[in-house]
Amino acid sequence: MFEKLSRSWGLIKASAAVLRSDKELMLFPVISSLATLVVLATFAIPVFALGIFADGFSVGGAIVGFLFYFCQYSVIIFFNCALVGAAMIRLQGGDPTLADGIGIARSRIRPILGYAAIAATVGVLLQSLKGRDNNFIVRLIGGGLGVAWTLATFLVVPVLVSQDIGPIDALKRSVALLKKTWGENAIGHVGIGAAFGLITTAVVLLGALLAFAAFQVSVVLAGAVIVLFVLGVLMLGVYQSALSGVYSAVLYRYANDGDAPQAFHGVQLEQSFRAK
Repeated sequence: MFEKLSRSWGLIKASAAVLRSDKELMLFPVISSLATLVVLATFAIPVFALGIFADGFSVGGAIVGFLFYFCQYSVIIFFNCALVGAAMIRLQGGDPTLADGIGIARSRIRPILGYAAIAATVGVLLQSLKGRDNNFIVRLIGGGLGVAWTLATFLVVPVLVSQDIGPIDALKRSVALLKKTWGENAIGHVGIGAAFGLITTAVVLLGALLAFAAFQVSVVLAGAVIVLFVLGVLMLGVYQSALSGVYSAVLYRYANDGDAPQAFHGVQLEQSFRAK
């Protein structure tokens, strides 16, 4: 276990080196976040005004939920594809621009929308299971299926970017790669989330302490401290999203082609894809 965690940390550091060489990659999650906020506001206002979910998860609510998930996933997957496409150019020694990534995602818009529809359907079903307040077992099953879905689809985006196939075939390919690498793949993915979770928690606690201390001096100063640390937490989220995109691109490239990019030499990627 210690070896796997150590290797995961090595992959995170190597992915960070790729990001340091091309900070423009972090623009993709920023644009994606802004776009998803627009989608959220577009749906939230009429949903609350009409009280669609006031009586629970009805048929009408399921339809609205599907449309919301579809729009959200379409935006998120599109910009994830743009990020991964740009990251792959960087890993091949190129110097990608924002337009390069957007162009790659735009060229794959049909399979992206197809996969968004699949993901939205799964999202609605999982939400209906996890929303069963009176049935703990069903909620537990829903949570477990959600984790399985996340792992199974971890490499869908790089597959969509790299191969001229549809969303169903991309899912099949992602599952095939998961069967080959499920242990190390999961450790690396969780490792990024755990590392940033700890960092974010530390930043929030530090911000709360400093805000409390600043409040003793001035309300305005406390407000400035809070704004500063909120921006810091948002930047951590942006960096984590970009790092995850680079990580998935590298794992896909190595798993599919057996080619470890120069930035990842020395972190023992071969051990991440040993036959089970």
